[in-house]
Amino acid sequence: MFTGIISDIGEVVARDPGRFVIACNYSAESIAIGASIACAGCCLTVTQIRVHNDGRTAIAVDVSPETLAVTTLDIWRTGTRMNLERSMKLGDELGGHMVAGHVDGLAKIVSVRADGEHTRFTFEVAPDLARFVARKGSVALDGTSLTVNEVSGSTFGVNLIPHTLAVTTWGTARHGDDVNFEVDLMARYVARLGETHTPN
Repeated sequence: MFTGIISDIGEVVARDPGRFVIACNYSAESIAIGASIACAGCCLTVTQIRVHNDGRTAIAVDVSPETLAVTTLDIWRTGTRMNLERSMKLGDELGGHMVAGHVDGLAKIVSVRADGEHTRFTFEVAPDLARFVARKGSVALDGTSLTVNEVSGSTFGVNLIPHTLAVTTWGTARHGDDVNFEVDLMARYVARLGETHTPN
């Protein structure tokens, strides 16, 4: 489990079929083989750890065809940067919301504009995912826990503060980009309960 609070930015330093090597600033000693790290919102398992030639820690993660099909990972290349988050430990502060790292699909950035000192992003998602988005609810976008400001059909908007833009990849996000989208866990289960409810 994760919280959607980004703790580092990683960089792809090698790609093989079904595998990425990602350089990060986490200490190698703090990562165990089998650890879960959310990479742009995708929960991936560490299979190898080494020191990259620039001194950063390099982790290898294996990626299934399903993950490549439903996320942005298939377009990752050497030099691609992504938001990283280590998995939660008992007692950690829950600063965002409960995030599973299981991406539901893609959201497309349809507009980016200044909103005072903040930046307003508007996204579009598929109609079957839009039903899970609620005003003042939470979503995870590229692994970042964000609060929804408004919803209109299949589009919704969020505000990002300058700090978030500075410590994540959102500072370089542009109109037309696709990002990984995970619906709120509670919304997912409420929807499922509604589908299976049988009147007395």
